[in-house]
Amino acid sequence: MAHTRESILAALTEQDVKFLRLQFTDVLGTIKNIELPTSQFEKALDGEIMFDGSSIEGFTRIEESDMLLKPDYNTFLIFPQFSQEESARGRVARLICDVSLPDGSPFQGDPRQILRRQIERAASMGFEMFAGPEPEFFLFERTEKGEPTTITNDEAGYFDLAPIDRGERIRREITNALVNMGFEIEAAHHEVAPGQHEIDFKYAPALETADAIATFKFVVKRVALEYGLHASFMPKPVAGINGSGMHCHLSLFKDGKNAFYDENGDNQLSDTALAFIAGLLEHADGMVAITNPLVNSYKRLVPGYEAPINIAWSASNRSAMIRIPARRGVGTRAELRMPDPACNPYLALAVMLAAGLDGIEKGLTPPPAIQRNIYHMTVREKRRHRIRELPGDLNEAVTALENDSLMRNVLGEHAFSHFVEAKRQEWKEYSAVVHKWEHERYLANI
Repeated sequence: MAHTRESILAALTEQDVKFLRLQFTDVLGTIKNIELPTSQFEKALDGEIMFDGSSIEGFTRIEESDMLLKPDYNTFLIFPQFSQEESARGRVARLICDVSLPDGSPFQGDPRQILRRQIERAASMGFEMFAGPEPEFFLFERTEKGEPTTITNDEAGYFDLAPIDRGERIRREITNALVNMGFEIEAAHHEVAPGQHEIDFKYAPALETADAIATFKFVVKRVALEYGLHASFMPKPVAGINGSGMHCHLSLFKDGKNAFYDENGDNQLSDTALAFIAGLLEHADGMVAITNPLVNSYKRLVPGYEAPINIAWSASNRSAMIRIPARRGVGTRAELRMPDPACNPYLALAVMLAAGLDGIEKGLTPPPAIQRNIYHMTVREKRRHRIRELPGDLNEAVTALENDSLMRNVLGEHAFSHFVEAKRQEWKEYSAVVHKWEHERYLANI
């Protein structure tokens, strides 16, 4: 149901909501919010709440600091009451906002509006992208002081049940909270690594999906806190076990039909699907800094832990960066397997969509699908099949981003420059730290 100003005000009153959060994200994907009491609800709904953008990563300079929050009424929801203490303080609702300049014009560095621009580009070509994410996360124990550890709360594995899977109850709590907020949950289960979990929600249009990912991460962390646990979306929090990915299932629809499906095409894929896949392959190097944005992201993208490092596609095996699940018809889709849940969902979906559309506009054709396990192929075999590898670390990924003019145009100069600057600084700080591995390897022997 579409919300209006009047319907939201009525719901706030009927549900006795005491606080309204205006939510947005910075360029690195960190959720920000301003919480308002009842006296400010009407002002908030009219888009009249101003904030200091100079304090937000990647937003404005000091001399241009004032910015407005324009709520998207369709993102209105009332949060479940996560605890008795919270219940006593009053119910909390939220609206996700677009960020605007004081004159009301869109702020070009707002990640949500960066995604909007690509959605509009797709619409001009007659397409709408749907996305279905699979975000994974870990549940870790906390110390007596409440600080997070890397001690997992169970030793279970893929699809295990209680009592081995000690996360079963908390997954149900998370699922119930999400369902109460309007999510359509498709599955929830224990993942491969100890303490690792996955909850999948139904595919939706790109902007709705990005909003859902941001909300999902908040709810998971909030419910975990009530259980005395720490939920982490860090891509590789523990060495020697699988890291957390966020596979994204992508499809384009045109005139109400799945534009990726062609009953008579190779693998029943349309020319549109093949061109979209070719675009993703073409720009994989350039967009991986966005889809995998941390130093730690590249500890996950290594052989042996099911994370793809090979820029290739397949109709079956999971060693390729893009896999085509078996379902056809309305469910035909491409599964992009390298993103991780640390990414800014708005920027990540924007670059995925832009790369695919570029493939369509240019009429690109992907190389033949690889049906073998790429991890078992020699260097010579990979070269013969035109398979290259993703950048090996954040520094290489940022360089590839800088060299991809499409990615730069998608982000816009403002977000692009701030993102690159932040990631170069992150790499510089990481490179200057002496790590435990170096002590163990060198201290006694050199």
